[in-house]
Amino acid sequence: MSEKYKLAILGASGNVGRLLLDILIKRDFPFESIKLLASKRTAGETITAKNGQSFTIEETKHDSFEGIDIVLASAGSSVSREYADSIVKAGAVIIDNSSAFRMDQNVPLVVPEVNPEALKEHKGIIANPNCSTAPLVCILKPLADKYGIERVVVSTYQSISGAGKEAMQELEESSRKVLDGEDFEAKHINQKLAFNLVPHIDVFMDNGYTKEEVKVIEESRKILGIADLKLTCTAVRVPVMVSHCESVNIELKNPSFVKEFKEVISNNPNIRILDDPEQSLYPMPTMSTGKDATFVGRIRVDESRDNSFNLWLASDNLRKGAALNTIQIAESMIKQGII
Repeated sequence: MSEKYKLAILGASGNVGRLLLDILIKRDFPFESIKLLASKRTAGETITAKNGQSFTIEETKHDSFEGIDIVLASAGSSVSREYADSIVKAGAVIIDNSSAFRMDQNVPLVVPEVNPEALKEHKGIIANPNCSTAPLVCILKPLADKYGIERVVVSTYQSISGAGKEAMQELEESSRKVLDGEDFEAKHINQKLAFNLVPHIDVFMDNGYTKEEVKVIEESRKILGIADLKLTCTAVRVPVMVSHCESVNIELKNPSFVKEFKEVISNNPNIRILDDPEQSLYPMPTMSTGKDATFVGRIRVDESRDNSFNLWLASDNLRKGAALNTIQIAESMIKQGII
């Protein structure tokens, strides 16, 4: 990585935008400059990275991308759609963290450990998957390659940070109100979340699934290149600030043993097996928050069905589910010489 790149972070004032800046610096990404872009409301604000370096946010305009090589976008679908053409016309590549382009057949949807070859097909736009999809496919890919996958049943337990900074603040404030015996109104998600679980993320579809659940299903099929993958999902919002967890049941086409099963999924250097029930060691949000790795445990045979296994994972949704994967995509492009 001898060449230096001019970067822009679109949506720099949000949770993921701020984290993008810190991860770029921590990983010594070869940047020449970083431009922070956000709405007019936050333009002029200063963000100080963890290394002490300060950056000033600029208002996003259609000419903001001239001279930029890579745009790391996490500003929401409507913003990405609005500026994508301007970014591409300026000669930059946009790596987009929203759902705007994920299912577009002309846009690669990429997790670098799973399908880096898809990056070669980009036409200026690359999509980053849903925050629950990214860690899931890292588990499924090596199993699909070695054994084949018959069916997957996943239930997600998603932290409030997936709904944004205001929702995080609402959970904190409403939790205090509940403890004090006060009532409150939910404004940033569809139900009161404090000391509660809500099996409703995004809007409901005609088939009874939520849009969030459909994202996990369709994105996993696209990334893995298995169009007919049998996968079902239930997505639940939980009163946790950061890190998503998933309960995953996987039916393989060919038999395996627990020891071999663990070895196969742990070949990914970003997967950490944490599975010692006797010592009460298993993945939890408190241990995955702030970490790049996805933690996997509670691995066991599903005794109700042949060739089937259960596992539990925890992953920082702002990192592998968003900012980290976005930067890994850019790193993979550089490594492959396609930017």
